[in-house]
Amino acid sequence: MADRPITYREALSSALREEMQRDERVFIMGEEVGVWGGTYAVTRGFLDEFGARRVRDTPISEMVIAGAAVGAAMAGLRPIAEIMTINFAFLALDAIINHAAKVRYMFNGQFTVPLVIRTTTGGGKQLGATHSHAPEVIFAHFPGLYVAVPGTAYDAKGMLKASIRDDNPVLFVEHSTMLQRRSPVPDDPDFLLPIGKSDIKRKGSDVTIVTYQKGLEHSLVAAEELAKEGIEAEIVDLRWLRPLDLEPVFESFKKTNRCVVVEESLPMFNVGAEVAAQIHDVCFDWMDAPVKRVAAMDIPLPYSHEIELMALPSPEKIIRAVKEVV
Repeated sequence: MADRPITYREALSSALREEMQRDERVFIMGEEVGVWGGTYAVTRGFLDEFGARRVRDTPISEMVIAGAAVGAAMAGLRPIAEIMTINFAFLALDAIINHAAKVRYMFNGQFTVPLVIRTTTGGGKQLGATHSHAPEVIFAHFPGLYVAVPGTAYDAKGMLKASIRDDNPVLFVEHSTMLQRRSPVPDDPDFLLPIGKSDIKRKGSDVTIVTYQKGLEHSLVAAEELAKEGIEAEIVDLRWLRPLDLEPVFESFKKTNRCVVVEESLPMFNVGAEVAAQIHDVCFDWMDAPVKRVAAMDIPLPYSHEIELMALPSPEKIIRAVKEVV
């Protein structure tokens, strides 16, 4: 079937609707998902279409949302729990980390937790320090929980549908500033993308940029500017923080011998640190320069919009880092 350009938001809505139509065990729960249609309008119209049994507004309690979703998944349903923003997922850490991520292992596969927790991440919307975290890597620390970080509408749809069909719990992290971004998406109810597979978003020969989500958007802009100066960057979009697929990173690095990792997380204990360590272990003989990292500044994000943007990654910061290694 033909691809058609749709927004990131439309891709999410389409994936949810198709999977609810396909499987009656799939249902949605969360704050404002029903009558209001979702904080970011992803589930608008779903209550009228599927009814209150399958689109459930919940109390304002993230631990209740995640805990009930884990129980529903263990009982044979396939819940999609929306936590309004990843900042609030801290309130549900016990259910997500100690239960969802560990049940299948602790019961030797007798129970599975086919659960998707949808949430949004990231700064750039002047929401203040406590509502602008990008802590996806914290959740990726724990085995048993998949962490999805799609950077395009195409990836968002294919990854969300695959997550809903999988028998493992998935934290599906969407970036709040990217919901209006468009890309061609297959108009196919069986369009799926494999779980735990990175993707080459741009070919290049001089430097490897490893990134995901908002970092992908910045990296593509930076790469076009660098190309005007004769520097061709290859961009590897991780797409998943767990499972983490670094084989395309290694293959790219063996060609370019240089790497910059771009992410919106804070600079301490982040994805870039893990990528740099693994490149060092696997590709040391190909290394011509230290791996550089571009991340948010190591501060709570300021409220002032101009200063907030100064604290976050940008194409200019990526260009600077690339030139340092090239």
